[in-house]
Amino acid sequence: MAAEALEGVKTLTFDVQGTCVDFYRPIMRMGEALNRAKGIAVDWARLSAEWRDHYRRTLDEVIAGQRPWIRVDAIYRQALDVLLERHALSGRFSIAERDELNTVWTKLDAWPDSVAGLDRLGRKYVTSTLSNAGMAAVVAVARHAGLPFDAVLTAELARSYKPAPAVYQLAVDYLGYRPDQIMMVACHKYDLKAARAFGMRTAFVARPQEFGPDARPDVSPEPWFDVHAGSFTELADRLGA
Repeated sequence: MAAEALEGVKTLTFDVQGTCVDFYRPIMRMGEALNRAKGIAVDWARLSAEWRDHYRRTLDEVIAGQRPWIRVDAIYRQALDVLLERHALSGRFSIAERDELNTVWTKLDAWPDSVAGLDRLGRKYVTSTLSNAGMAAVVAVARHAGLPFDAVLTAELARSYKPAPAVYQLAVDYLGYRPDQIMMVACHKYDLKAARAFGMRTAFVARPQEFGPDARPDVSPEPWFDVHAGSFTELADRLGA
């Protein structure tokens, strides 16, 4: 989209897991250390994928009203028990070890361009998270990764999950801008599709390594994106920040 058409954008809201931070490498590092310490041979790439799949299914059940709202950290923790049982590993991990393992989701690595890009974007726009993770988890992630946001908003405030419209409404209610003055930034097309339907502008930032080196996520441009970028710094370039 032409730069003049985006002059009305006042604030950028960001997906966090996958878009701002890399969860794959931290899980792999943790898993490799556990394999050495416990003398096991878990395929943590596979377990990571199953962990995320279980998480997404649970979010969809909450959105559909098939189960009560539950915070993301509890979803990941419950999913971990299921996965350890599935892989015959229940006896190898104590409750305390499982609780500690689950904290990996609060210790994620910033992508190499995230901090510099957010710093530049924050000089021109109000920047906020708009994440499915819980408030405490996103605060922890932002502090750990050094992400310079002006505000933290998460789906916990709406007691729902993206792509439910109530989550995007949070940005209007708490940041004080109309939907068309807000740009949603994400590496997930479903997120941007829902934001666009809500009336927001959209910026897709490609994260081809989100699920590891062997995965092939869909990072192709779409005609309905307002901006398609390969990094936060490229996004800053495109937005004149």
